[in-house]
Amino acid sequence: MGEKQVLVKWKMLGANVKVLMLVLLSFCSWEISFVKASVSYDHKAVIINGQKRILISGSIHYPRSTPEMWPDLIQKAKDGGLDVIQTYVFWNGHEPTQGNYYFQDRYDLVRFIKLVQQAGLYVHLRIGPYVCAEWNYGGFPVWLKYVPGIEFRTDNGPFKAAMHKFTEKIVSMMKAEKLFQTQGGPIILSQIENEFGPVEWDIGAPGKAYAKWAAQMAVGLNTGVPWVMCKQDDAPDPVINTCNGFYCEKFVPNQNYKPKMWTEAWTGWFTEFGSAVPTRPAEDLAFSVARFIQSGGSFINYYMYHGGTNFGRTSGGFVATSYDYDAPIDEYGLLNEPKWGHLRDLHKAIKLCEPALVSVDPTVKSLGKNQEAHVFNSKSGKCAAFLANYDTTFSAKVSFGNAQYDLPPWSISVLPDCKTAVFNTARVGVQSSQKKFVPVINAFSWQSYIEETASSTDDNTFTKDGLWEQVYLTADASDYLWYMTDVSIDSNEGFLKNGQDPLLTIWSAGHALQVFINGQLSGTVYGSLENPKLTFSKNVKLRAGVNKISLLSTSVGLPNVGTHFEKWNAGVLGPVTLKGLNEGTRDISKQKWTYKIGLKGEALSLHTVSGSSSVEWAQGASLAQKQPMTWYKTTFNVPPGNDPLALDMGAMGKGMVWINGQSIGRHWPGYIGNGNCGGCNYAGTYTEKKCRTYCGKPSQRWYHVPRSWLKPSGNLLVVFEEWGGEPHWISLLKRTT
Repeated sequence: MGEKQVLVKWKMLGANVKVLMLVLLSFCSWEISFVKASVSYDHKAVIINGQKRILISGSIHYPRSTPEMWPDLIQKAKDGGLDVIQTYVFWNGHEPTQGNYYFQDRYDLVRFIKLVQQAGLYVHLRIGPYVCAEWNYGGFPVWLKYVPGIEFRTDNGPFKAAMHKFTEKIVSMMKAEKLFQTQGGPIILSQIENEFGPVEWDIGAPGKAYAKWAAQMAVGLNTGVPWVMCKQDDAPDPVINTCNGFYCEKFVPNQNYKPKMWTEAWTGWFTEFGSAVPTRPAEDLAFSVARFIQSGGSFINYYMYHGGTNFGRTSGGFVATSYDYDAPIDEYGLLNEPKWGHLRDLHKAIKLCEPALVSVDPTVKSLGKNQEAHVFNSKSGKCAAFLANYDTTFSAKVSFGNAQYDLPPWSISVLPDCKTAVFNTARVGVQSSQKKFVPVINAFSWQSYIEETASSTDDNTFTKDGLWEQVYLTADASDYLWYMTDVSIDSNEGFLKNGQDPLLTIWSAGHALQVFINGQLSGTVYGSLENPKLTFSKNVKLRAGVNKISLLSTSVGLPNVGTHFEKWNAGVLGPVTLKGLNEGTRDISKQKWTYKIGLKGEALSLHTVSGSSSVEWAQGASLAQKQPMTWYKTTFNVPPGNDPLALDMGAMGKGMVWINGQSIGRHWPGYIGNGNCGGCNYAGTYTEKKCRTYCGKPSQRWYHVPRSWLKPSGNLLVVFEEWGGEPHWISLLKRTT
């Protein structure tokens, strides 16, 4: 209703002028509040409260740090020049069993978002609910796998129903807490699905139909803020398609009225067990961001800004417990310099250019063979320029305007007034931080308990014909599944006389396998992220009569990416054969196998105070050393100070670690990092294979211990060691700069 209409009506009613003024003021204030609570977009930018914005964002995943860390992480992000915090929503953390929801502790999503709001920042909420993220099962709860007739991420009724229900659950929670920007909250953007484009390409029409449904479903939830779909070129209106990658300057939205957005600018790369540790130079990251902005980009999100830790069993297949990602804020919450400071300075320079950037498209001018200028010259007189040198070897002196500018190789200078260069991506004015670990407890007083090899007569075992897939049986309740069977050997077998032991060959879908013959460890094999499948092939000692074969199959996180990865297998699927018998080769795959989910120590909860008191522990001279399948426990007092803490697990092999009953995550220092760790030149196109460190050393040696998990004294530290290690070398360290 217009103001004139209101005025006429009130005149006709003979209303008091004062009353009329109150009505008009109320109407105007309603109009103003409406303007204050709006998010839209155009070709140039996301528009908040009627203002076009260049938005700098960073990913911080709430479950990968503790609630006690959140305020400091958010403040450091703000100090680094960020406008937005971006996070996924982790379905399997919030609905671990069907219909039972969890939003506490590290999964307190509402608390996290409100802390972001209190800091004066916005939120981009990536509901997914598929997240990838190097997270277990890509964020899907494992119970979803058992829904009858389900197929993930395609035009499938049961999957779409479950996805709709969870997405609606999250949106309803956000609305109830008034967290969308149109309600006065901080959420300015939401994302549905995640990097589905490549999958859609693989599966064809069902994928296309699903993508369209997902977009329509999301928009129908009426959040009042725009939705995005990343790596989704056919995202239907009004959903914005966005780019993910190391570089995104060539990305173009699928409609010219949508802004150019980069939802994942990869600040580094994740560490996988068995690989060297990736890093990305600050100069190249800054170069990629400036290059995106100069080409018309208006939203940039760093993935990750703080990577954090994959606590418990949350990491994806073969992904390390550390999710540091070489992010601007490191795993422990400390500034990763010079990256954090260099990007902060870049953000200041970009913000100085904002009035010109959001007003006009750039004009590109050649400044030389590998040099060019991107100039934003608005009608209002605002001018900003970016001078780029794409040469990876040589510096360049270029003429622009009435001045000359020196450009280092592979760099961009930012001129907020088209005259003064205030920042160059290759000139780092921030001192590097020399972070180090300092011991605070050099040695612990350990006790040990040896995990017995499982037997078919144990409690909680069950027998089936043949070999069964691991996750189907465990539902991912444990990393561990025992496969047990008997092999009868006749006393007249030739190998018993000639000493040529039979060859046992086991084919497994992964991820790791320990083979026990009559209770004795015969060997260990394990796969990798690139090839999780493995084969054990070894001559084994068998005796006349019945022999007990026990196979401990271990999963190291469930796959998080790939076409229909819910159908990927783990565990011993066979065949399992014995070669060198009188009969030739015996296939024992199809005989009866007995199964046991998990370890005895898990069933007894040895990682807790109450559970650990349920068994007899050895200590002193009787302490187990270099003994596979061993539990260790000790207690310690919290060291003084506020420095972040870590455990040095370099002398151990593979297993799990707990502090006061909470899982730090999987440890696997025994998996040595492969890769090329040659020199690192910032110039030139970056890939995750470039600028690697720790070749020939454990992929992860140090494991984050959150201080908030500790009490002043009597902290219980429990380690389960699969391979055999030397616990007296374990130490507690503080992380300092």
